[in-house]
Amino acid sequence: MDSFYDNVSKESLIYLGISLLVLIILYWTTSVVLKRLGKNPKYLLPKSAFKRMATPLVLIFVSVLLRLKALRDILNLEDARFWFRKASTILFILAMAWLMIAILKIVKKIVIKNYDIGVADNLKARKVYTQFTILERIFIFIIILLGVGFVLMSFEEIREVGISIFASAGVAGIIIGFSAQQFIGTILAGIQIAIAQPIKLDDVVIVEGEWGRIEEITLTYVVVSIWDKRRLIVPTPYFINQPFQNWTKTSADLMGTVFLYVDYNVPFDKLREEQTRILKSTDLWDGKVDVLQVTDTKPNYVEVRCLMSAKDSPTAWDLRVLVREKLIVYLQDNYPESIARTTRLTVEQKKENNKGG
Repeated sequence: MDSFYDNVSKESLIYLGISLLVLIILYWTTSVVLKRLGKNPKYLLPKSAFKRMATPLVLIFVSVLLRLKALRDILNLEDARFWFRKASTILFILAMAWLMIAILKIVKKIVIKNYDIGVADNLKARKVYTQFTILERIFIFIIILLGVGFVLMSFEEIREVGISIFASAGVAGIIIGFSAQQFIGTILAGIQIAIAQPIKLDDVVIVEGEWGRIEEITLTYVVVSIWDKRRLIVPTPYFINQPFQNWTKTSADLMGTVFLYVDYNVPFDKLREEQTRILKSTDLWDGKVDVLQVTDTKPNYVEVRCLMSAKDSPTAWDLRVLVREKLIVYLQDNYPESIARTTRLTVEQKKENNKGG
C-alpha cells in the first residue's frame, strides 16, 4: 500500500512538475515577446502592455494548476475535488475578464497615442477620444456583467433558481422593464453619442444658457465645465432629445460676433477700416474672416454686426472682447455723436438746459 502511495506521489510530482514548467515557459515567452514588441519602435505596442497583463495571466495559470489532479494527490485533498474545480472555474472567469479589460485599455492607448488633443485643430483627435472613451466604458460594463453572470451560473443551485425565476417572471418582467426603461434609455443615449457624436470631448457648447466645454462623457451623464469653473452635470439623453448649441462640431476654428448699436450718421466705411486695423494688429485673429455689416435698423439706432475668426473658441472670446472695446473707444474718440442714445442727454445738452432754465 505504501509503495502504491509512493508511486502515485512520484507520478503526481512528475505531472505537476511538467505542468509548472510548461506554464513558466509560456509566461516567460509571453513576457519576452511583449517586452520586445514594446521596446521596438516599429511596433505600436506600449511598453506597459505586459505590466497590465501580467497579473491576470498569472491568475489564469493558477486556475489551470488548481484543476490538476496531480496537485490534489500531492496535497492528499482528492475529497475536496469539487471545491478545487469550482475555485479554478471562478478564478479563470474573473482572470479572463481582467485580461480582456487590460487588452481593451492597451488597444485604446495604441489608438489614441497618435492623436494630440492639445493642438489647435484637434477635431479628429476629439472624435477619437470621445468614441474610445465611451466605447471602452460600454465594453468594460459588458465584460464585468458577463463575468459575474458566468460565475453565478457556474453554481448549479443558482442556475436552477435563475431558470425558475425566468420561467415565472411574466408580469414581474413587465414591471421591471417599465421601471428600468429610463435607465436603459440613458445607456442607449450614451451609446448613440459615441456613434453619432453630437458632442465630443472638449467641444464648446451652450447648454441651459451656460457657455462651457465638454469635460467628461460617461454612459449616463455628461460633465460640462462652465467658464467660471462650475460644473454642469447633464444626463446623456439631453443631448439626444433637447436642442443645444455646439460651436465646434465641424471644426476647431470659430467665428466670433460683436454687435454695436450706433446712430444713423455713423460712417460705416471708417468703422470697417478701423475693424480691419484692429484685427491686423493682434495675433488673436487667424486672418480669415473680417466682415462688418448692418444687420438691423430701429427708430433710435442701427445694429452693426462685426464678424471675425480665430483658431479656437478661447481665442475667439478674447478677440471679440478686444474688438468690442477698441471699436467703442474709436467711436468715443472720433465720432461721439454716432453713439446711439435714447433719452440720455450729453453734458453739453444738460448745460444748455440748465442755462435756459
